[in-house]
Amino acid sequence: QKGGLAGPPPHADINTPAGSESGNMHGMPLGFLMEGVASEYPPGLEWLAAEGAPRLNPDSIVYIGLRDVDPEERKIIRDLGIYAYSMYDIDHYGIGKVMDMALAHLLEKDPNRPLHLSYDIDAVDPAHAPATGTAVRGGLTFREAHYVAEALARNGNLASAEIVELNPTLSDNDGADNTIELGLQLLTSALGKSII
Repeated sequence: QKGGLAGPPPHADINTPAGSESGNMHGMPLGFLMEGVASEYPPGLEWLAAEGAPRLNPDSIVYIGLRDVDPEERKIIRDLGIYAYSMYDIDHYGIGKVMDMALAHLLEKDPNRPLHLSYDIDAVDPAHAPATGTAVRGGLTFREAHYVAEALARNGNLASAEIVELNPTLSDNDGADNTIELGLQLLTSALGKSII
């Protein structure tokens, strides 16, 4: 059974060596794993070109809260029909409606599909999560950040979760402590902690 991936990242991370403006590898993991995207692989990752290597289908992921996307990434997302909700969409529809649409898409073919939450802490506005390496203003609010995790927990299909991009050494003590605390709170929300 193929799982689905829901994630609030500010960056799409679906670049390729050929299309990346910066050449930074940390912006390419989904580009290497997404079916039909990368045609070349850097040294050490050549095995990804082999038949039978793990691949993600474009309908298996949903981006929630994008706000810093390279032109080539925009093209890939559009060409592959990947569901992507930017901060504009969250402002327009509200986080509740965005999560409803994201989950409806991921569970359309299989209502029992297991889901993975890949939560980039830099999806949250740096006012709430400053201890990250790629902070971009205009991110999720404290409550929006929690709602994403809570919606996945309430859905009942969440099989795994991770918090990434949290680096306490990139902020002062208060910023590091606040970001760590938020990361822990988001994980407990994803595991089912609720207000009532």
